[in-house]
Amino acid sequence: MCRSIKTLRPPYAEEVTDDDVRAAALQYVRKIAGMRSPSAANTEAFDRAVDDVAGATTALLDSLVVRSAGSGT
Repeated sequence: MCRSIKTLRPPYAEEVTDDDVRAAALQYVRKIAGMRSPSAANTEAFDRAVDDVAGATTALLDSLVVRSAGSGT
């Protein structure tokens, strides 16, 4: 879908910042909305969507159980 969105979980990314999450959310919303930058009439909805997707992304990353290499779990 969005080839520029990076995987944000270990082992692909050891340290994920809020900026990383926000950038991924922005790319996702841009793709879904079909626009790089919203018009003045759509800015509030666009920004709210980015915030919502970033929040959902953070919640997902915080809940994932990632098996470490060699742990057998």
